[in-house]
Amino acid sequence: MELSIHYCGSFNPSSSLKGLSEEVKDIAEIYKWKYHVYIDEFPPNTIGKTEYSQDVYGICFTPPNSETVSLSFLSNGRMSSTAHLKFFGNSENKDDALYLYMLSTKTQYVGIEIHKLIIHLLKYISRKYLLDFKVIDEGEYWETGDEKLLEETFKKYTDLIDGFQSSLENNPMESGESFEEYFARILKQLHDKKKG
Repeated sequence: MELSIHYCGSFNPSSSLKGLSEEVKDIAEIYKWKYHVYIDEFPPNTIGKTEYSQDVYGICFTPPNSETVSLSFLSNGRMSSTAHLKFFGNSENKDDALYLYMLSTKTQYVGIEIHKLIIHLLKYISRKYLLDFKVIDEGEYWETGDEKLLEETFKKYTDLIDGFQSSLENNPMESGESFEEYFARILKQLHDKKKG
């Protein structure tokens, strides 16, 4: 329900992982964002392989009020993160294993300017260091570059969250009501309010 950026891709083996980490580190330091540098050099002949080690390569950073943005990879060169490796790395379920390479970061609370900055950074990094990079920006700024649309989308998400929170605060759960019934009632009220 909160606005996010979803992305996936692979490291370009003709680029420098150390270079990517240094550039992102410099940007994080300029904006005083927390960051963490992982291993900054891939083992020989591992990029493009199916298998991977339990190590993480690259860098991640966290702007204030944002989830972490991972520009990190497994030894096979595919984008992932320490959390994804922990939760999906050893999964024998093929559906779960797909999530290993699907990254996202919630930007709902960083504001429009930081969201735009993250998108511009991803565009720059993707051109210089990545292959097969795909982004789904729920704010649609990646796809359109339209600041007005981004503002409208942020407002829509904020209004939805505020409306849901207000409904929860003003409509307590009734005696004998299940959680499913409670949420169905709240969502119906929100839907009716939006229509009316």
